[in-house]
Amino acid sequence: MNVIDLLQDRLNAIVDLGGPVVAILLCLSVLSLAVVLYKLWQYASAGVGRHRSLKQAMAELDAGRPDAAAGYLRKSRNHLAPVLLRALGAGGVADKARIEAEAARRLDKLERCFRILDSIAQISPLLGLFGTVLGMIDAFQALQDAGSSVDPSTLAGGIWVALMTTAAGLAVSMPTSLLLTFLESRLARERSVAEIAIETLFAPLPEGKAKDEVLRPFPQSNAR
Repeated sequence: MNVIDLLQDRLNAIVDLGGPVVAILLCLSVLSLAVVLYKLWQYASAGVGRHRSLKQAMAELDAGRPDAAAGYLRKSRNHLAPVLLRALGAGGVADKARIEAEAARRLDKLERCFRILDSIAQISPLLGLFGTVLGMIDAFQALQDAGSSVDPSTLAGGIWVALMTTAAGLAVSMPTSLLLTFLESRLARERSVAEIAIETLFAPLPEGKAKDEVLRPFPQSNAR
């Protein structure tokens, strides 16, 4: 028997024990994993967290060197760099509202699928509890049908199976919630960087100001 057949047998055994509720939770766990992997790939492709070149470009703008700033923006792998570069190339005639809207559109694209993860994190423990209630109903119904000839081991086994659905629901909900929080925190940091970068682009610091004043608000990162 190969690994795939063994894994399939194990999954079938779990579903047989927990019933349809466990089967639904297994499907939700696969969906959650797929969404998280997709978001990690999307973040990596968009250069989320790669702010070094952006910070250097903003420092050059404050120093009155837009050509040098454009060079750093061209090197940046961050998804905001093309927006800022296009505004910088407009020679000061770019519409700030238009640039903010374009940056917001790119950030909103990174926020997609968050509702799916949030729904999975909320509904999984409720599904587990629902399965437990159904299992307890079946267990006590069997207890009633048995009358005076009750086998305690059978009752205990039924309760164990019922509680397994609650454990399965929590096992799906907790990591999904933690991963969603991680993704949301990365996106919140990206929004902050976008706001600072756009403000710096349209209102650079007066010449002579310390470069650290614009670098400090950015999250620390060594990546481009």
